[in-house]
Amino acid sequence: MMTTSQDARRQMPRGISTDLTLDSARNLVELLLIRARTPTWLAARHKQNGKWIDVSWGEELQRVRQIGAGFKALGIEPGDRVAIFAETRYEWVLVNFGLYAIGAVAVPIYTSYTPADIAYILKDSGARAIVIDHDTPDAKQKQLGRLGRVRQIRAEVPTLDHVVLIDAPIEMPDALSFSELERRGIQKLQEPGEASLLEQAAARTSPDDLAYLLYTSGTTGKPKGVMLTHANWTSQARCVATNGLISDGEIALLFLPLAHAFALIVPAAHLGSGITIAYAESIETAINNAGETRSTLMTLVPRVLEKAFNKVVGDGAAQPGIKGQMFRWGMSQFEEYAAARVAGRDYSSVQWTLAKKLVFSQVEAKIQARFGGTMQKFVSGGAPLSKKIALFFDLCGFHMCEGYGLTETCAPTHVNLPSPDKKQIGTVGLPWKGVQVRIADDGELLLKGPQVMKGYFNQPEETAAAIDPEGWFHTGDIGRVDARGFLTITDRKKDLLKTSGGKYIAPQELENGLKTEPLIGNVLIIGDRRKFVSALITLTEEALLEFANAQSLPSRDFAELSRRPEVHKKIEAAVKALNARLPSYATVKRFAILDHEWTQKDGSITPTLKVKRSVVLERYRELIDGLYDGERFD
Repeated sequence: MMTTSQDARRQMPRGISTDLTLDSARNLVELLLIRARTPTWLAARHKQNGKWIDVSWGEELQRVRQIGAGFKALGIEPGDRVAIFAETRYEWVLVNFGLYAIGAVAVPIYTSYTPADIAYILKDSGARAIVIDHDTPDAKQKQLGRLGRVRQIRAEVPTLDHVVLIDAPIEMPDALSFSELERRGIQKLQEPGEASLLEQAAARTSPDDLAYLLYTSGTTGKPKGVMLTHANWTSQARCVATNGLISDGEIALLFLPLAHAFALIVPAAHLGSGITIAYAESIETAINNAGETRSTLMTLVPRVLEKAFNKVVGDGAAQPGIKGQMFRWGMSQFEEYAAARVAGRDYSSVQWTLAKKLVFSQVEAKIQARFGGTMQKFVSGGAPLSKKIALFFDLCGFHMCEGYGLTETCAPTHVNLPSPDKKQIGTVGLPWKGVQVRIADDGELLLKGPQVMKGYFNQPEETAAAIDPEGWFHTGDIGRVDARGFLTITDRKKDLLKTSGGKYIAPQELENGLKTEPLIGNVLIIGDRRKFVSALITLTEEALLEFANAQSLPSRDFAELSRRPEVHKKIEAAVKALNARLPSYATVKRFAILDHEWTQKDGSITPTLKVKRSVVLERYRELIDGLYDGERFD
């Protein structure tokens, strides 16, 4: 792989300006043209017919031109909206870049969405086309395939002229195959003047033009279309390329849904610095794929790390004999270390020194091997990461780069960087270049900067409520900034609980604390206008079955196991451990263990795995009221 600027200039294709730089790029198309200067560099790895395929930048950009020209041949024009309804895969990003190439706007849709959700987004955006990966039924969500769901509602969307199917097995009467789209693009590029498709788009596209219309998944109400511009995303690409988060030759494993702004930061980094994207086959195979592709960086949500942590703890504690005893002893020392660090204290002891040498050295070796031996960084976002879990993976040799951002800010505005002086576990890091930060009188975090959205699509009142006349975006998050500039998010403004005694409680802190127990899947803390705090708790099926085996429990039924006294005792111990480090008014006095998990299908969680508080509170109103029968705690 060539790496020097001299090599890059020598192989630069004709017609590409040497004056264009990352700092001067006005739009994402110009970033594509910068990448065209190094056509032999490795752009992507993806699996095809069971084999990993390496793709150069020259090959990737040729397909981008063809796909863009194919959409142009269909009559898609600058500013038109095109929906992408597919799992994260190589073709998703090719389509995305192809839309840049003609000035069209991408409208990503979560693959779990119902026909009603899809219809709402397509109608609200006025989408003229939709790209779908396949029509395989969604067994997990118990839904039709994606093409089937679109067919159900297509008549409701008069603007939808074209359906393109990536994995079309045969020509279909109501869908265009992906290969046919590219074939038409190849023909279009042969027409006079069309070969310079990217160069024309680069000259025509204004920084203020929309690149994405990204619909918030939302924990309440209808999703809003967030208008994100080329200027927003070129700013992000510059930040990622220059702030020290990534290094030369980085390979980023991508598996998060690209309908989420956080996942889209990877293609932005791909354009800004030329990093290689390795596309995981699925969420389930991501860890195996990390080793197969020799990935060095992974963007993920905290739930992935929570599951990995719980798996390590569960397996280690279940080992027979001296190995299990040593592991449990080592984890007890880690708990003391983590408790001190969470409380802001340094910690050292002879026992902890021994535990790190005898236990954590082995744990680190196993985890590093599990991720293929090349993984260096976890970039966590989308929800708060437990400080205890961050400390655990930090001890195991990974750079824990937790960050903060929202859909409305093109994801990250803050991040912890690998450099020791730019990292503080327990915070979401320092602001990126150009980001201004203010904490309002009520504790709300306000942001201003080039990453902040243009507004909400066709919702001027909502836009005015979110961005004040001075240009400050009101995040809805409660936060604080320390003397060094590190930001800590304590909770969502609207989710803060106020007990009947007038005490404010941040539920996320308690929820994250409980989720470090391997058996626990999700938690909802309750206490607003109540005398005391209580909790609804769901269990994780895999951990529950492992616990049942270890305890020699006779049943394998999830619902029955969730009611076992042994399970209740285990959860009670986790609650007591949490309460031991809380002030009395914030302790969890009562809890209920549900006999089922919360899912996207039942509407309890969002596609980004956040609990929909209002939905759960309404659905379990009687159960919650039962927790407060007698209101005995004062």
